[in-house]
Amino acid sequence: MPNRKRTTLALAAALAGPVVVVGAPAAHAEVVDVNYQCVTPIGPKGAVSPIDIKSVRSGGGHKLTMSFQKGVSSSPVELGKGAMNPSAVIEVGGADKGKVQVSGPANTEAIPANTPIRISDLSGTYTPKKSGKVTFTAGVLTIKALGTTTTCTPRNNPGPSLELDVVGPGGPSDGSTGDGSKGGTSGGSSAGGELPRTGPLDSAAALGTLGGTVLLTGAAGVLWLTRRRQRPAG
Repeated sequence: MPNRKRTTLALAAALAGPVVVVGAPAAHAEVVDVNYQCVTPIGPKGAVSPIDIKSVRSGGGHKLTMSFQKGVSSSPVELGKGAMNPSAVIEVGGADKGKVQVSGPANTEAIPANTPIRISDLSGTYTPKKSGKVTFTAGVLTIKALGTTTTCTPRNNPGPSLELDVVGPGGPSDGSTGDGSKGGTSGGSSAGGELPRTGPLDSAAALGTLGGTVLLTGAAGVLWLTRRRQRPAG
């Protein structure tokens, strides 16, 4: 009877769903003040805006979103709805090098004259070329409006707004997600995809936690395990 109870409890735990062990993502993000100095059609302008960069895994890459918490320039005339189009560059450093072009929608409301121009969230996709710890830092901002172009360059050598552990082509194939986390199961498989060679109780748990590879459903699974435990030796 105790053995049957142990088997039933193990099966219940297995059918409740696979147990996934996920490591904490090796990512670090912070809002960084960026001192933008802008070259505009009416002369130089500048402002400091806190910049936030976030990342979401997207296929084989990462969707980056760059957010501005303050306006960085202004216009001497009103900018009507849809008149201003922003884009920017995110500098990639650390284990990988390069630039990510990000862009966003035009202004959804009119911007009054001589008021700070609020930049919409800018987004783009980064695809790792190398594995390791990679940083993402705000780069040049470009604002196009009414046939003119304003270029804003960071002048205070800002630090990275985001740091990620990424996996490039040919990187580890150990279940890494590319954002520093690993997906796995508490009853992982041995080489060749075979089930772990454990005792009866452990076997039941392993069947249910093999990341969905083996599923026990309905009364058939209960009956199979119960008969397996009751089978006489020899």
